[in-house]
Amino acid sequence: MRELVRTNDIVLVSAVGALLDGANIHHLVLDQNMSIIEGSLGVLPRRILVHDDDNREARQLLTDAGLAHELRADE
Repeated sequence: MRELVRTNDIVLVSAVGALLDGANIHHLVLDQNMSIIEGSLGVLPRRILVHDDDNREARQLLTDAGLAHELRADE
């Protein structure tokens, strides 16, 4: 799995998820339920991951959508 985005912005998480869903790219949002532990302060970032095989396509999709600045470094 490769991390695409790490953010505290739940709207961005939803938008990226919708883009990936629309392109049939399976993804996983980690740390989404941590808000229960942190008290819904939005302090802990959520991480969006995709399978290694979908990494290039997902990155291109977000770049085309104007979200390249949100992408994590591709390691």
